[in-house]
Order: sequence, then C-alpha cells, then structure tokens
Amino acid sequence: MTAQENNNNGKSRKGDFWQRFTLAALIERMPPWMKNKYILTLLIFIVWIILLDPNNLISRVREIKNRNRLQQEKEYYMSRIEEDRSKLNELRTNNENLEKYAREQYRMKRADEDLFIIVTPEQERKIRRERKVSQTPKPAGRQASEKSKKK
Repeated sequence: MTAQENNNNGKSRKGDFWQRFTLAALIERMPPWMKNKYILTLLIFIVWIILLDPNNLISRVREIKNRNRLQQEKEYYMSRIEEDRSKLNELRTNNENLEKYAREQYRMKRADEDLFIIVTPEQERKIRRERKVSQTPKPAGRQASEKSKKK
C-alpha cells in the first residue's frame, strides 16, 4: 500500500467512528419504548418539573424542610414564652419567690448575712469551660484598629 492509501484508510476509519454517533444512528439504537412520542414527552416533562422549573421539586423539598424547622422553633419559643410569663407572674405576686430568685440567680444577700457558695465538680468544670470561651482573644484586625483610634 502506498502512503496515500493509508491516509484514505485512516480517514474512513475516523469517518466510521463518527458515523456511529450521528443522531440517526443513535435513534436507531434506542429501545422502541423510548421512540414513543408520549413517553418521550413524559420524560421531558418529568425532567422539567424536577430540575428546570423555577418551583422545581428540589427547591420545594428544601422549602418544606425549612418551614418544618421554623415551625419547631416557633413551638419551642412559644413554650419558653409561656414558662417565662408564669415565672414573671409568680415573681410579681409573691415576695418570697422574688427573694428566692434574687438570692439564687444574682447571689444577693442581706446586710447581716454571709454567703457561701458550694460548687460540685461538674459545676466547676462547666464554669471553667465558660471562662475559657469568654476569654478567647479578639481578632488581630480589631485590636490594631482599636489601638490606632486611641492614639
């Protein structure tokens, strides 16, 4: 074979390769049920609904999850509001409860009393963790800008 015949054979091989993937060849290889125009229309419709529509199925699921989460938060906060209202009502109506609350929450005492706080090991660990969190350093950018403002 000559060099020109080799080139022609190479071109025909490339042509055969691309001829396999023409639209007509792909349609011929499709199963018969996919050639049905009603099934094809249904598939296009399903893809449209799931992916392409502005109110597609994916965004609807996301919105439903978000709505459920917000409803749970609403229920939680409504219950907290009711608890706080009952505590506030109790504190407003009974001076003994008000004094007890002030002593427990704010460590208030009378002038002639001494206050001793007994801390369990669990409470001590919790206090230390809270102190570590509250003592975290500020970002360097803020400290530098605060120093320049003072000057």
